[in-house]
Amino acid sequence: MRPLPTLLFCALAAAFAGHASAAQAPTDMRVLARLPLGGAGGWDYLSFDAQRRHLFVTRGDHVEVVDVDQHKRIGAIPGTKGVHGVALDQSAHRGYASNGQSASVTVFDLDTFDVVATISGTGEKPDAIAYDPASKHVFTFNGKGHSFSVIDPATQTVTSTVALPGKPEFAQSDEAGSIYVNIEDTAQLVKIDTRSNTVAATWSLGTCESPSGLAIDRKLHRLFSVCDNKQMAVTNADNGQVVARVPIGEGPDAVVFDEATSMVYSSNGESGDITAIRQKDADHYSVVAAIPTQPSARTLALDPKLHRLYLSAAKWASAPKEGARPDIVPDSFTVLTVGAP
Repeated sequence: MRPLPTLLFCALAAAFAGHASAAQAPTDMRVLARLPLGGAGGWDYLSFDAQRRHLFVTRGDHVEVVDVDQHKRIGAIPGTKGVHGVALDQSAHRGYASNGQSASVTVFDLDTFDVVATISGTGEKPDAIAYDPASKHVFTFNGKGHSFSVIDPATQTVTSTVALPGKPEFAQSDEAGSIYVNIEDTAQLVKIDTRSNTVAATWSLGTCESPSGLAIDRKLHRLFSVCDNKQMAVTNADNGQVVARVPIGEGPDAVVFDEATSMVYSSNGESGDITAIRQKDADHYSVVAAIPTQPSARTLALDPKLHRLYLSAAKWASAPKEGARPDIVPDSFTVLTVGAP
């Protein structure tokens, strides 16, 4: 074999090193810290403001704000009755909380946490919520209404509500004109055109049962749906083809994709762990670890800078019964930080 010219050798070495670095991920992740927040009320999605290093924790009638670097609660957004999720618009310094019990959205300032508006008139029981940079609109996904609602932040009004084929769960924007949402009761994935606010496609998730959490790889155009029957479905976002199925833990409700490390993480509330999955390429995945957390830790958010995961959890007073949420030990609510030491 003839020696490679020096410049070509350096270029190949740099490319290989870059690929290897992108594929590397922490192999010894574990619970690093617990932040007791206590209080009554349930919880749902978490959202992470990577610019300000703030974690938004939904808590029934308010949203807790945690500074993850200081590891303490620094504020709250009140008046969010039945809150499920928080969407972030960094360009306008605005956050949006979906209020399931009042068919409304609370708008707040990301810097001060002051409430600046309440927008009424979404479909029934808004659950997931997403900001779409391409249209500059906010979308709520209405669980009981089987619909999505479109909010124009410029006018602070709901401009339309559009029917969906079933009960929507989590949603993700590709930031290029489409939003994708899991449909829980029909095991489908819906693609929405955010410029026309219409359903562009409806795809079957096959053997996936009750899909909930959804994550996206915007570079490789892949979607990750976590399902109640202990599997994650990987879908081609261009044509709706399911390209892989990966085993996960029991009772998932959220999933995130860490682009820098090519890792997917599913939070499994019933088995009390996180399934860590390595992305080998667009269509091939392998489970590398089951990271212990605690039962009930079913939702999570990703810190892309530190490659850490934040989860909400509380202690169960008794074993969960099928179809019903268990009673919670009073004041046991906490936020877990998971990462490599």
